[in-house]
Amino acid sequence: MPTRRHMLTGFVALAGCAAVPALAQSTPKANPVPPVIRKALEQDPNAPAIGAARPTAVMVEFFDYNCPHCRAGLPTVARLLRTDTGLQLVLREWPVFGEGSVYAARAALASRTQGKYWAFHTALLQMKGRAEEATVLRTARRVGLDEARLRADMDTQPVSDHIAQSEMMASHFGLIGTPTFIIGSRSSFGRPDEAELRAMIADYRAA
Repeated sequence: MPTRRHMLTGFVALAGCAAVPALAQSTPKANPVPPVIRKALEQDPNAPAIGAARPTAVMVEFFDYNCPHCRAGLPTVARLLRTDTGLQLVLREWPVFGEGSVYAARAALASRTQGKYWAFHTALLQMKGRAEEATVLRTARRVGLDEARLRADMDTQPVSDHIAQSEMMASHFGLIGTPTFIIGSRSSFGRPDEAELRAMIADYRAA
């Protein structure tokens, strides 16, 4: 699927403003994302963040473990993190492919309490077959997670809050699917194109 690059122009409910379509094509003069929204996207302590601790650029990814383009894009995302030491990746679990995706998202978020989110995240994206309870738990055991603890943590409020927040953000920004990458005031939907994402990162730093 080709990527689609856009200006983000919507003000989501977090800012107390009415939602408007956010992913329409626009000119470079389009309104930037308001600071309060940018902070919610980039600095949410309830969202996993990988990469630079003091980033010079932040890339937010909305994804689903059953999304084929999310899976295919993992090597590109990992390479960006490996080669750009100033980049931070913020991950928004947005399970849109059914109950199996919801289970996988809850399990992945729960793994944070055991300090294995990134290992589990990458293993879930690399596994064969659909993400559902049996395959998710098998993958959890393979990366060394305590299954009983994982099951208990899946039903905690922070896990539910993260998924609800992702849905609200996606709805009010008018996101149309996964994966969607948001970098500054721009977004890209579809299987990630490395050159495009690097250009968006450069624009972020230039701004």
